[in-house]
Amino acid sequence: MRRRFSASAAWVAALTYLFLHLPLAVLVAFSFNRSRFSVQWKGFTLDWFTRLAHRPDVLRALRLSIVVGLVSTLLATILGTLLAFALARYALRGRRVYEGLLYLPIVTPEIVAGISLLLLFSAVGVTLGLSTIVIAHTAFSLPFVTVVVLARMAGMDRSLEEAAMNLGADELTTFRRVIVPQLLPGIVAAALLAFTLSFDDFVITFFVAGVGSTTLPLVVYSMVRRSVEPTINAISAIMLLVTTVLVWAADRLARGSVRV
Repeated sequence: MRRRFSASAAWVAALTYLFLHLPLAVLVAFSFNRSRFSVQWKGFTLDWFTRLAHRPDVLRALRLSIVVGLVSTLLATILGTLLAFALARYALRGRRVYEGLLYLPIVTPEIVAGISLLLLFSAVGVTLGLSTIVIAHTAFSLPFVTVVVLARMAGMDRSLEEAAMNLGADELTTFRRVIVPQLLPGIVAAALLAFTLSFDDFVITFFVAGVGSTTLPLVVYSMVRRSVEPTINAISAIMLLVTTVLVWAADRLARGSVRV
């Protein structure tokens, strides 16, 4: 009976993964399809990937996405690490409230976050552009960074910190020389996750982007609205590969940091 249940569970799991990943597999496969209309397989080709190198709009959007991702990741990682340290090491009054507010942006629908940020920028008179995208991406990445670093800090041994303090190190030196090196795997994992969120984001960016600040997901959306061409499949395949590698690396680093 148990063996039959295990076999059924395995089949259900296999069908679930097939349901989740089959559309992605089809997209990647047709990014190498020679057919321009992607309705049937006409043969293998790399032409759609090489044509991307001759698309100035795509290259410009790619550079902008990388710049926004790096800047917002740097800001979110610094602020998120400091916030996680404060929540983990100091007895703050109303700590549960702060932790609840930390998880609120994570569960808030992106369209709600995008509209609220647009209203905020309009209310304070900020012109939409590159700066507003960076601020928005930093805001929605920061809670994820804080959660990952908090998980790392929960498994840290505080004896090294106490030993450093007993040997005469002040709090700043202890933080730089003892705490940060132990947190480094978790910090890097959080940074990779933040960059992935920024690089792939469309909904929030759609609301806070101004003229001349079009990221790669926005370019893909505009291309889909005009016509479905194979270069869209190529761009999507590249974004999928980048996202998969970053998420895999972040997961490996996070798992390793928890075991330490």
